[in-house]
Amino acid sequence: MPAQHPFLDPRLLRGYLAVAEELHFTRAASRLYVAQQALSRDIRRLERELGADLFVRTTRQVALTADGERLLPYARRVLEAQEELLSAFTRGQRPLLVDVNSPGLVSGRILDRARELAPDSELMARFESGLTGAAGEMLAGRLDASFGRFAGLDPALRAGLEQQPVRYEPMAVVLPEDHHLAALDEVPLAALAGETVYAGVGNPRTLEWTDLARRLFEGRGIALAPPAPVAIGAEEFRRVMARTRTPVLAVVDFPAMAESVLRPLVDPVPLSPVSLVWRKGLVHPGVDALRRAAVELSGEGGWLRIPEDAWIPATDALIMMSRSGHMGTGVTGVRYILGPGAV
Repeated sequence: MPAQHPFLDPRLLRGYLAVAEELHFTRAASRLYVAQQALSRDIRRLERELGADLFVRTTRQVALTADGERLLPYARRVLEAQEELLSAFTRGQRPLLVDVNSPGLVSGRILDRARELAPDSELMARFESGLTGAAGEMLAGRLDASFGRFAGLDPALRAGLEQQPVRYEPMAVVLPEDHHLAALDEVPLAALAGETVYAGVGNPRTLEWTDLARRLFEGRGIALAPPAPVAIGAEEFRRVMARTRTPVLAVVDFPAMAESVLRPLVDPVPLSPVSLVWRKGLVHPGVDALRRAAVELSGEGGWLRIPEDAWIPATDALIMMSRSGHMGTGVTGVRYILGPGAV
């Protein structure tokens, strides 16, 4: 029986080649749009699978070993062959279907920038209104990418998806314009005690958002509004809100609505962790463009900086920071949910 040879993930070779050409892990990670820790893990895995040390690492420099030099031409040929194969099968490439949730959010800005970065690709917007719903569509192949709270997905869904942190988005509340809290410029969370707030309860497509609201409201005397018919479109949402007069949990970029006001939440500032999410194994230049656009806009806007007086569930913080390369930095003052209330 012939010996079984290990399968080498092309991603590992791509990471190796970037480090070999840059001779610098931080620059190589930036070039690949991955966290430096993730790139280091990939290099260690490649070294284990090949049974060879590829780099000499010191505090001052990175250099190729003899085996590292020997691998270079092989890695280049393998990756060039993969590019040729993909090119042969992606001429007349299909559109990339990108869920931006709803108009006016940061996901739409990322999509706009990605279209500029990949003018030869067709990136088409979809409006799935919820990452849980979009995740099922992505796994079924009916949608390619989406945005939202990755930690709020069922682990079975997460296993088939990739994610890249985009933003810690401050949360807000939408109030009828004559609500007693509407006169405030900012609404302290404590001021919502005794209120009933709508956060998508009963909507199977937004389970991750409802779960985030439940964690935020727990121990604060804020009730979740019961299930209501899902309003599709801005006009229908406004009509239902005007009839029920229920405050709605939202984010600071939520589009303006007639007869209502949007007020940021403070003391603490609750954050909605937003990631770009796509199907595992998906290869398309539009995905690369989305990832580049997310990195550029996030860097320009400081979207992954955490405010001093902030709230975020611990599980979300761990997942976001482990992928964004921010573990151990910028978290002073963050309040984690560990049980009822915030710590």
